[in-house]
Amino acid sequence: MAAADRYLAVFVDGRMLEVTGVRLVGEGEVRLELDGGAAVTVPLTRLDRLIEAALETTEEPLPAPPCPPGFAAEPLPEGVPFREEILRASREADLHPWLVAAVVEAESAFDPWAVSRVGARGLMQLMPVVWLERRVADPHEVVANLRAGCQHLKGLLDRFGDVALALAAYNAGASTVERAGGVPPYRETRAFVRRVLAKFCPGESFGRAGPGGGGDL
Repeated sequence: MAAADRYLAVFVDGRMLEVTGVRLVGEGEVRLELDGGAAVTVPLTRLDRLIEAALETTEEPLPAPPCPPGFAAEPLPEGVPFREEILRASREADLHPWLVAAVVEAESAFDPWAVSRVGARGLMQLMPVVWLERRVADPHEVVANLRAGCQHLKGLLDRFGDVALALAAYNAGASTVERAGGVPPYRETRAFVRRVLAKFCPGESFGRAGPGGGGDL
């Protein structure tokens, strides 16, 4: 995550706090910097998500999801990292493998060792509250990360009944989506939703010639 002027810390209990900076403190805490030089340190398990607080200034509409999010036996293109592992985790969670791969690309660029400034880890950038709830011992382990991430995304999809809203909640937290009554206006979140939907089950304009066809994710 690039440096920003302000961030929105979203807590697991639904509360939100706008902060000026953030950094990890050891393995299990995060220091949130406030206006006036004040700061508060909280356990990572209390933090749902952290996003840039900048609002989107354009009125560009979000694209409609191009195909159903349920599992389809459509293999990912050759060269996509962890393609078989993504396919298996997607099948278990009843998610389209192209949707899961698009989330992985947007979250970590397929780097299983990725760590965010607030402790989100692995391919699907799982926050501690997600991986601990699902008893994941090592969030950098590919299979466990994908399984937990897919279960989390599926839960959001079942909760909101809409792909764009589920993706927005994956990025910004479910309480942020509920409070906004839709995809929140935050620039980072809306860019994430657009990026994933542009890769999810794309048509020929995205370099894919139909079900099972080749192309670059």
